[in-house]
Amino acid sequence: MRTVTDFPRKVAETPDMPIVLSDGCRLSARVWMPEDAGDDPVPAILEFLPYRKRDGTTARDALTHPYFAGHGYASLRVDMRGNGDSDGLMEDEYSAQELSDACEVIAWIAAQPWCSGSVGMMGISWGGFNGLQVAALQPPALKAIITLCSTVDRYADDIHYKGGCLLNENLGWGATMWAYSSRAPDPALRQDWREEWLKRLEAEPFLPALWLRHQHRDAYWRHGSVCEDFGAIRAATLAVGGWGDAYKNAVPQLVQHLSAPVKGIVGPWVHKYPHFAVPEPRIGFLQEGLRWWDRWLKGHDTGVEDDPACRLYLMEGLRPATWYDHRPGLWIAEDAWPGPGIGSEVLALGPGGTLGGAGGPLDVTVASPAHCGMEGGEFCAIWLGPEMPGDQRADDALSACFDSGPMPATDIVGAPVLRLRLASDQPVAQIAVRLNHLHPDGASARITWGVLNLTHRSSHEAPEPLTPGEEVEVTLALDHIAYRLPEGHRLRVAVSSAYWPMIWPAPDAATLTLTSGTLDLPVRHAAQADECSFPPSEAAPEERTRVIRPAAHVRRTEIDRQTGVVSLIVEDDFGLIEHLDHGLINGGVARERWEIHPDDPLSARGTTHWTEEMARGEISLRTETYGEMWSDAKTFHLRARLQAFKGNEIVHDREVTEAIPRDLV
Repeated sequence: MRTVTDFPRKVAETPDMPIVLSDGCRLSARVWMPEDAGDDPVPAILEFLPYRKRDGTTARDALTHPYFAGHGYASLRVDMRGNGDSDGLMEDEYSAQELSDACEVIAWIAAQPWCSGSVGMMGISWGGFNGLQVAALQPPALKAIITLCSTVDRYADDIHYKGGCLLNENLGWGATMWAYSSRAPDPALRQDWREEWLKRLEAEPFLPALWLRHQHRDAYWRHGSVCEDFGAIRAATLAVGGWGDAYKNAVPQLVQHLSAPVKGIVGPWVHKYPHFAVPEPRIGFLQEGLRWWDRWLKGHDTGVEDDPACRLYLMEGLRPATWYDHRPGLWIAEDAWPGPGIGSEVLALGPGGTLGGAGGPLDVTVASPAHCGMEGGEFCAIWLGPEMPGDQRADDALSACFDSGPMPATDIVGAPVLRLRLASDQPVAQIAVRLNHLHPDGASARITWGVLNLTHRSSHEAPEPLTPGEEVEVTLALDHIAYRLPEGHRLRVAVSSAYWPMIWPAPDAATLTLTSGTLDLPVRHAAQADECSFPPSEAAPEERTRVIRPAAHVRRTEIDRQTGVVSLIVEDDFGLIEHLDHGLINGGVARERWEIHPDDPLSARGTTHWTEEMARGEISLRTETYGEMWSDAKTFHLRARLQAFKGNEIVHDREVTEAIPRDLV
């Protein structure tokens, strides 16, 4: 990544610009803009987040926002209500209040004397989600958005549920927000920081319980799901994603369904902005962003409308590893989605575990131990530790596998679809499917995957229990991918009845019987060379910090030989740093443990513990947050605790307990 220090316009930064909403709530904005914007107004770019602009997103903000400002934009990083240095209390993610606040902020920005009246919205993850959702509300000044690592369907494709199965990330990310949003404002910016902190601590919701009360795709999830009405988005939309990220599906869906101007880019990256993401290759994302903003906020002809509809990184198949610094491959281009050069190859699941050929009737039992899935990796790779799926052979051994013969070099581009006919001996059951790349020596790398709660086989809104012993037909779309299978290598479809710790297990261990199946494989004509290109990555100078404690990341598996319990332990120490520009010290440690007995799905238990630290001068603050989840056959049980300290003094200690009925999950 090349560092740029010389910009067309000199940049001025305001660390705490107040934005007072109509109800009196004061939001805090960190703003970069050209020094002469008052005399020569500029368009504005808004990033609207709960992740704390003072000590949370500072590293990426330093690389990104001054760059846009130096090229003639006001770039604003605003703390949402109830977070960071802003007033108010947090309710939930993507609440009506949050979206209303964002619309009001956009109107406020457009009315400022330094703004030309045109506003764009940009963000990754939470900011990518609310950018889409705000665009669907059509605030008049919002002309364009750049959404990264986001989703169009909050139920089907977020951290809560997947295929109607409960993702354990529902607890994991909820515990993260329990820690993030309970932190105090920076005492240097607010004299009333302690009072605001105590109000925040008392009101902070334990969101996993709220999300778990909505186990089906009801009105709660339809709110904010832009797939309900793609036509509502009229802002020009640049959608960006990464094959190493959890959110692989939004880019092709947006390109396919939006009537507004739209383009898509998907690289090999995890959950990061592409100018500093890994695995490499990175791209000049900020230059691409400028082309987008210059066209839609300034009216300049930058050629973006002539770009391919989708630019996708076709990854070369590699041996499995829990981390990659670089993925070899090619950039391919499609002028529409689905691309006209993408066809379908149907491979039958056959007797004897074959894939392809004549197929035929099956009589295959799937009865996976409850710990099948331990090599699945993190749902959303983000912390840059060993988070990617490892060698799948251990999980394959606990699954029903169907292997192809040696194949020609095959470019898989799109979402593979598995169609099965099966019966279950339980009324509630789940199925997990992995499409794997088999190497000549037997190593098994996960290409893509999907899961389905079989009670949701016809509907996520109105699931129905299975009739034990009765055959049903199910269709399971796996996540989108662009992957080149090398010549002579094989494909494997691995089918299991459990996928721990990715999803919470069904209440009873089910035995599934497969009687037929086909894999619909999206195959593209082979790319011979890069079909599109990007400028090299560049950014503004890095934030100045002093490392007090370095970061460290651990993933390990434990087997208790006495009890038989299998556990995954996650320890992410994010280190402790001092922000040299303003002196605040902050750091944190996240810990998770996921344990289960292979013979007992009701033994499943998840526990979390976060420590968040901040200090300024003689003020030293810390929060300790705990979360725990277990279940019986009829009920989910949750327990959480939030402790806050000023020095060694406990200023808050609150425990939450919840018992929530299971509803076909």
